[in-house]
Amino acid sequence: MFTGFTPQTIDFLWGIRLNNNRDWFLAHKADYQTYLYEPMKALSQEVFAPFREVPNLACKLSRIYKDARMHPAVPYKESLWLSMRPDNLPWSEQPTLYFEIRPEGYSYGFVLWRPRTEALTRFRTMLLERPGEFSDLVSQIQASTGVPFCGEAYARKKPCPNPEAEPYFNLKSLQMDLDCSPDALLYSPQLAGEVTRTLQALYPLYEYCLKFTT
Repeated sequence: MFTGFTPQTIDFLWGIRLNNNRDWFLAHKADYQTYLYEPMKALSQEVFAPFREVPNLACKLSRIYKDARMHPAVPYKESLWLSMRPDNLPWSEQPTLYFEIRPEGYSYGFVLWRPRTEALTRFRTMLLERPGEFSDLVSQIQASTGVPFCGEAYARKKPCPNPEAEPYFNLKSLQMDLDCSPDALLYSPQLAGEVTRTLQALYPLYEYCLKFTT
């Protein structure tokens, strides 16, 4: 059962940022297990519970260890996250519901970080065919949750033939999430319910994005 994170969780994350080496980590491995990994594991189980019957949706819990081949001088990550996304596919190319905790605080919501070029081509086609569908979906989610929408745009924009689709036509990433400093909610069992409700509200956006990414 998730009972909340603790100030020691944030202390550990600051510690790994300032002392990203094997000796420090081994000396504080018990803190990692007690204050970070076990609460995150419990949170992931509670958040994923309402989504268990969704076909091909997997809940992944990140590892603290970095790939030594890619980060030889930095052995550990400075954050931990859970992600719910299509199984057996690269997370960056797929719509993802997530929660992340890091030294500065935590964030949760939806992200489509780096979809393939052909997926974005299909997205633009959908926007032009039904320009109001995506904007209405985003507006409904914003109204019910207060979660803002943002996205990274291409530096060289393509001309958009429909003004109604213009706000989203040149985006290469899509994101709706909340970014929070450490607060009472982070240290409370109620965090699990709040994150779950928000991710459930964002699930229709996840479904929409599956149409052009898979």
